[in-house]
Amino acid sequence: MEATPPASGRIGLAIVLRFVDVATDALAAAREEIDALNVYPVPDGDTGTNMFLTVSAARDAVRSAVERDGADREEALAAFARGALLGARGNSGVILSEMLGAIARRIATATEGEPNAQVMSEALTEAVAASYRAVGEPVEGTMLTVARAAAEAAREQAAEAGVRARDIFTSAAAAARTALARTPEQLRVLRDAGVVDAGGRGINVILDAAERVLTGRRPSPTTGPRLQAHPQPPRPASPGGPHGAPSGDHHLDPDGPSYEVMYLLDADDAAVDALRTRLAGLGDSLVVVGGDGLWNVHVHVDDVGAAIEAGIEAGRPHRVRVTHFAEQIAANAPERATTPTGRRVVVVSAGPGLTELFEAAGAVVVSGGPGRRPSTGELLEAITGCEAAEVVVLPNDPDSVRAARSAASAAETDLGLRVVVIPTQAQVQGLAALAVHEPGRSLDQDVLEMTATARHARHGAVTVASKKALTMAGWCEPGDILGVIEGDFVVIGQDQYDVATEVLQRLVAGGGELVTVVAGDGARELADRAAAWVESDHPTVDVVVYDGGQDRYPLLLSVE
Repeated sequence: MEATPPASGRIGLAIVLRFVDVATDALAAAREEIDALNVYPVPDGDTGTNMFLTVSAARDAVRSAVERDGADREEALAAFARGALLGARGNSGVILSEMLGAIARRIATATEGEPNAQVMSEALTEAVAASYRAVGEPVEGTMLTVARAAAEAAREQAAEAGVRARDIFTSAAAAARTALARTPEQLRVLRDAGVVDAGGRGINVILDAAERVLTGRRPSPTTGPRLQAHPQPPRPASPGGPHGAPSGDHHLDPDGPSYEVMYLLDADDAAVDALRTRLAGLGDSLVVVGGDGLWNVHVHVDDVGAAIEAGIEAGRPHRVRVTHFAEQIAANAPERATTPTGRRVVVVSAGPGLTELFEAAGAVVVSGGPGRRPSTGELLEAITGCEAAEVVVLPNDPDSVRAARSAASAAETDLGLRVVVIPTQAQVQGLAALAVHEPGRSLDQDVLEMTATARHARHGAVTVASKKALTMAGWCEPGDILGVIEGDFVVIGQDQYDVATEVLQRLVAGGGELVTVVAGDGARELADRAAAWVESDHPTVDVVVYDGGQDRYPLLLSVE
């Protein structure tokens, strides 16, 4: 039985972290099922994937904030909301990001004396209100309807005496399951295809995850008719209203917009109302979420240029994504146009120099490093974009391993690829593993050799303390030079060269034949001095120096 929060007081950060892990895993497991249900507003088979990637991005953001930066509860919840906003994909993902953000903001403002049940009831209510405001023309029989039913049940439950947060989510999840079963009665295209709403099913999965975290029980099976995913795309409906608008029959319009346009937008809040009006006149399925100067914009249009120009008039659009529905639907067809072949390696790189080294070795590179670690979605795009049947992933960072594994699981489930994540903890381990990569071997043998080499590469680093903290070597102050071995701070000093040689001495003391020194941005002279020390004090050990260009770490070190 999972521990439950007290009847009053603030929802603990441990529960939030547990929820994001369970919800991400649950969406990963249900992703294929939800994708197959996807017929509205466009039968492009990506609703489950989009919701999974959105929650994964939120999970990655909050875990990075807590585990790397030591964020407190309020900072972690803000990181969670921002991660969902930045990582939102598709119509369903953008709406979901607004729901998650509203919930996080309400939890963050809770005071010690407020009953948790009341806080969570209000959080669900605010999430639904925010999502309805964000959607240009809300349609019943969708994820909005399912979420609203959950919020209404939560409010009714919260009015009872002695209720706890777990009771709120038990009631909300049950109401959502009932509402999901009714979606075909509200949206004819669902009834014709014999499915429930895909986005609504995703809401079910997320609420079930919350119930499981707070009660320790797996939710009861969905009530109502068991509607199965359609075996093929539904037949075209007769012309009706636009995709996002509630036409009389709720049919899809075969002559509707051809493109999905999404972008992040830096803009003053006051400019967004005009943007919504402009985009509403260009197409449908309009969703604009965010605030405080950062917005996520989603719309279906025929005129892609006009949609982007509208963003330019409002502010600064970036991370622009344009999807042609016909191509996307074809890509989700049972048979792929091309069959992936061969093997590729996907590597997370922390600097431009490291990127050049990895690419020279034939790897597909994803930018990462402290402060900009890649999301599950970015890694998934790199894996699937390889067009290889077998993919090896080197995350090169402890915080990126979980995201890499989630992406690998998604790629295996979605495309039937063989994806193996070697849990490299440092950039130098990735260099060592890639050096012995041999695509001519079997995948199992190649992974075995790369894994063994990475594990035998003892790694260290030199960095600068940014705040006062207690380390294995004692208390450090801002500006102190820190020596790192295998992820632990073991040396505190005032001179980068002295700390570097101390770290190297400890690494070489365990034996080894090759020392690798990777110079950070502007630290080539320091790297050359460290290499000269190795050549002088350990003449039987070879040493090689690379320009990595990484931030925050003047030197990355390894001994093999």
